[in-house]
Amino acid sequence: MDPQVVLDLYGQGFYLIVLIVGAVMLPSLFVGLMVSVFQAATQINEQTLSFLPRLIVTILVIMQLGPWILMKLMDFTTSLFINIPMIIG
Repeated sequence: MDPQVVLDLYGQGFYLIVLIVGAVMLPSLFVGLMVSVFQAATQINEQTLSFLPRLIVTILVIMQLGPWILMKLMDFTTSLFINIPMIIG
């Protein structure tokens, strides 16, 4: 097994993880930012106020992007299994 192949597989897996996590967390980040701006403007100092909107947005994003996430993970896993002879040999 060539070290370049291992590094390439690692890079592809890391990119996939960053892509999926970024797609799920960015909407939550924006909602948290909007709630924080609202709290700063109204001077409400409640720490738990931003938790529920972020949780709801995260759940909705996972529900909407679930098929896409599953497709990406299945494509990556399928390409790994198909390329086993190239990786080993």
